[in-house]
Amino acid sequence: MSRLARWCYRHRFVVVIAWLVVLFSVIGIERAVGSAYSNSFTLPGTESARALNLLSSALPQQAGDSDTIVWHTPSGSVNDPAVQARMQSLLKEVAVAPSVAAVSSPYGPNGAVQISKDGKTAYATVTFTGLAMSLPKQDIVHVISLVNGARTANLQVDVGGQAIESANQASLSSSEAIGLVAAAVIILIAFGSLIGMALPLITAGVALAMTTFGVDLLSHAATLSPIAPTLAILIGLGVGIDYALFIVTRFRQGLKAGMPPEEAAVRALNTAGRAVLFAGGTVCIALLGMLVLRLSTFNGLAFASVLAVALTILTALTLLPALLGFMGQRVLSRRERRSLAENGPQDGYGRGPWARLAGFVSRRPVILATSALIVMLVLASPFAALRLGLSDAGNDPASSTTRKAYDLLAQGFGPGFNGPLLLVAQVGSPADSAALGRLTKVLESESGVAAVVPFPSLPGAKVAIVQVIPTTSPQDARTSDLITHLRTQVIPAAEKGSGLRVLVGGGTAIFDDFATIVTSKLPLFIGVIVALGFLLLLIAFRSLLIPATAAVMNLIAAAASFGVVVAFFQWGWGSDRLGLGRAGPVEAFLPVLMLAVLFGLSMDYQVFLVSRMHEEWVHTRDNRHAVIAGQATTGRVITAAAAIMISVFGAFVFGGQRVIAEFGIGLASAVLLDAFILRTFLVPALMHLFGKANWWLPGPVDRRLPHLSVEPTEDAEPTR
Repeated sequence: MSRLARWCYRHRFVVVIAWLVVLFSVIGIERAVGSAYSNSFTLPGTESARALNLLSSALPQQAGDSDTIVWHTPSGSVNDPAVQARMQSLLKEVAVAPSVAAVSSPYGPNGAVQISKDGKTAYATVTFTGLAMSLPKQDIVHVISLVNGARTANLQVDVGGQAIESANQASLSSSEAIGLVAAAVIILIAFGSLIGMALPLITAGVALAMTTFGVDLLSHAATLSPIAPTLAILIGLGVGIDYALFIVTRFRQGLKAGMPPEEAAVRALNTAGRAVLFAGGTVCIALLGMLVLRLSTFNGLAFASVLAVALTILTALTLLPALLGFMGQRVLSRRERRSLAENGPQDGYGRGPWARLAGFVSRRPVILATSALIVMLVLASPFAALRLGLSDAGNDPASSTTRKAYDLLAQGFGPGFNGPLLLVAQVGSPADSAALGRLTKVLESESGVAAVVPFPSLPGAKVAIVQVIPTTSPQDARTSDLITHLRTQVIPAAEKGSGLRVLVGGGTAIFDDFATIVTSKLPLFIGVIVALGFLLLLIAFRSLLIPATAAVMNLIAAAASFGVVVAFFQWGWGSDRLGLGRAGPVEAFLPVLMLAVLFGLSMDYQVFLVSRMHEEWVHTRDNRHAVIAGQATTGRVITAAAAIMISVFGAFVFGGQRVIAEFGIGLASAVLLDAFILRTFLVPALMHLFGKANWWLPGPVDRRLPHLSVEPTEDAEPTR
């Protein structure tokens, strides 16, 4: 690492020019070939997937996403000639729009059920040619624009559904800008130097630009969903600034210790740079853990996120030392340079608030460890009530067309109309058709069913469709219970003694199955990323207790952050106040994404904290001194880095998207708890209590492990 740092420092013009050439080349290639994102979403082996496949093969015109145009007149009726003429004209335009397969109008022969009992609200079902995530966005936007043009002072017209939701996702550029501004302010406060502030932002900015265009190019080689760039940027923005911040901090410490700028840069890369490499490796391992789920949606997200982290590591280890060569002593503030000239070198950790705090923790380890653990367990307690699912459009911003359409349907027809179930039946004989008819009658009297609507089918058709309208909303736990009840009791009883086979499908069932799959695979996913993280830290620090402590801390931090998410969103303690919707289930895919990022970031802090302690332990063999010195020298930068991540992740709350807000709140709270409770109090306190056992590793294990050191080998003394 020292040779790389010295080369980049001395050839700084070459390094900067090379990065600019690569960056503009990537941008040019991306502009030439564009992106190739795919919205393919498969749940192999699930009943809802089998229902969709059956529909696609037998009735392809019914297999696409079904969205709803709903209109309401406060005075008069939807059957008034003026209203009817205006809406029929709209529906004719929508029916011939691109990607639209069919439109079911309430003004048709069998459309009376699509008009509310009071006659003031009606809806039309728009069936698209594919699932929401596979439709061209411009086609969906065209339908939305047609609907917007139909409104009048006495006629409210709105549209909702999965396709409309996906097309209405807001840009997150403003949230990114808020995060960057907050990061700049925090670094300026921490360093007191504009140049010191600029360096982490420049390196993170280059990595962010490379990620933005690089993910577009990656979409040609791997199946990536359109959300992949958002997640990659979110992760890259957080870790990119932090990694540069750690190295710049170590460079500043070297300058304050009296080192020449080149030696300070080499030392920074040879210590903090190694920690960045290990920390980035743990993040990549955690993200690649998503591959064990064997779901194509997560595979693409993992690849895009790993690319972002890899680019931040590369810029931190090559571009940053080159920039340090340009800036030299100016990374210090004027006051710091003047103090260095007047008072000479400083040891870096013998005084100051963090040294005093580290000493305080060393004197009160039992009470501080106990208190910190109690706080974390209290915050984690809501995690036991976690319910995964899909938050419906009732949680959209009140001003959105999807929320208005949702509310109109719920008021006019009941909440279940926003998430109907589709029963797809294979009928091979008249006896099967008769059995399906009996099932339909049984369903009408089932608790939790508001209405049963058999779709008309052609004579001799082998596939029939029955729409079941629940009495509860799509995100209601009782709707999930109804799906299970139909699949395990009602439908098997109707199929008995006949060739009838009925599958429960539709959007609500698909997301219910998705939540079930994710829940069942979470233990495996957590086990893999914990085991791999443990192994990496075991190799790095030649210790059993340190990786074991890190694994337990990560699990505690994850549970506490999920406790916050459950309280905030599932219980509704804070989501409504921020315009993020009422209480509802946590998004089914959130645990996987959050755990992957959280475990990686938690390992970051563990690596930076413990690597500094290990460095002191190697030289002094004094555990108390090593823990105090490590905490004193890294505490400020870890909390500053955490504050940056909290700002970056927290800024995504203001984008108005519930899904992204859940991710932002979850990660912001996780980083807050991890940095300010676990790494500030609990981990150092436990390391004081464990004493020299922190650094113990059985000889046979040590001999079989590869030797990869976070600290520079030329400065290290043998550890045993």
